[in-house]
Amino acid sequence: MTDNRPEDDLEQYRKDIDAAERKVNSEIDPGLRGVVVAVGVLLLLLSFALPHTGGANGWDVLVGNDAAVAESIALPSRVFVWLALVFGVVFGALALVTRRWALAWLSLAGCAVADVFGMLAIWSRQTLSPSDPGGGPGIGLILGWIVVLVLTFHWIRVVWSRTAVQLAAEQERREKTAEAEQRDIWGDLNK
Repeated sequence: MTDNRPEDDLEQYRKDIDAAERKVNSEIDPGLRGVVVAVGVLLLLLSFALPHTGGANGWDVLVGNDAAVAESIALPSRVFVWLALVFGVVFGALALVTRRWALAWLSLAGCAVADVFGMLAIWSRQTLSPSDPGGGPGIGLILGWIVVLVLTFHWIRVVWSRTAVQLAAEQERREKTAEAEQRDIWGDLNK
């Protein structure tokens, strides 16, 4: 009976390295961009309190109350406000707090879609028919759209950046793979 203790220890070491690498790869390090994103989330919340159009603010548009109905709020505005709240505020805050790459990616994707609906919301406020009551785009709608654009830009940078720890783990993985391949080649030649 042979003792496979060194091989078992080596296998356990590899499993530990793999687990650590997976953990590092699933996390983000927003750095200074995290501060910009946090300020953006707060500004986005502020934009909901400002006039979206006429007498309706962002919260009115969100819930679709009488003030929003009186202003003839169209579907793009409602979709934009919901996307901004869910992906800009909720997923953005969760991604910053948990530092999870998947949440940051979801915030990025949702903010990118919200960018399009924000542009459509502004456009729909500028092209009301003369028979429809309501005003043009308000400061809350414009500020909200600009903030979502900024959040999209910064989330792209955070999601696609690699931390020094991730780069070092990838380099170590490449070196270990190259060593293992060399051992396999030499082992095959010695047979």
